[in-house]
Amino acid sequence: MFGYVVIHKPELKVKDLETYQAFYCGLCEALKKRHGFFGRLTLNYDMTMVVLLLSGLYEPETEEKHFRCPVHPLGRHTAKMNRFSDYAADMNILLAYEKALDDIRDEGKPSARLLSLLLRAKAKRASSYHPRQVEAFRSCLGELYAAEERGESDLDTVSGCFGRLMAELFVPTPGLWEKDLRRFGFYLGKYIYILDSYVDLKSDREKGCYNPLLAMAEAEDFEKKIEEILEMMMAEAACAFELLPVIENADILRNIIYAGVWTKFRAEIKEEKEANE
Repeated sequence: MFGYVVIHKPELKVKDLETYQAFYCGLCEALKKRHGFFGRLTLNYDMTMVVLLLSGLYEPETEEKHFRCPVHPLGRHTAKMNRFSDYAADMNILLAYEKALDDIRDEGKPSARLLSLLLRAKAKRASSYHPRQVEAFRSCLGELYAAEERGESDLDTVSGCFGRLMAELFVPTPGLWEKDLRRFGFYLGKYIYILDSYVDLKSDREKGCYNPLLAMAEAEDFEKKIEEILEMMMAEAACAFELLPVIENADILRNIIYAGVWTKFRAEIKEEKEANE
């Protein structure tokens, strides 16, 4: 999910930080178990939020194990794992594979070609476990790529495509809380797409690549408008989250929803101001 759905560490309690890290390590272990060493290369903090939310909502039996990490060998680490760790690992592989294909489509990156080859068989296997999600992913991405190719300037249209993809990702199985999970995923997905477009704006302009914000960027109050749009997206996502009966991990999730997701945007704003001084 592009590295935007993360914690805001300064405002997180030590015990919550330890829990967050344990679920992150659990996701890493699930990637290793289901997709091997190269599957672990796709690990990122974003999908940890999926595990935390679904675990807090459904309260599955969770295994805790202690191990030594080859990447961080000093000391023993704790991993928390459950069935949603496996689910998130599969979603992580599918999104990483689609991101690699998108990078090939946009810029033909050699590194993306290599990654797509490494992940192809793993993505195919993950697809077999989750046909509903995969069908939705392909449909939403097909619509998105078609909109980008025709130079669609309506931000709601293009961000909505990724929003629908994320709505499907947050519903492992249809059930009681499906409506609110979809709503949460939809608006979080729109937020991610719009923020990613904002982060890539300068690079896309220089390279002559598509970006839905190019026309809007000419306005004097562009940053203010983008911030207002992003605030609306996260306000809707937060409303959906607060309707879910999540108690376990709730403080960590609120840290992400109300503070963590803004980390990249604030950093971009700060960098832009410093560059203009």
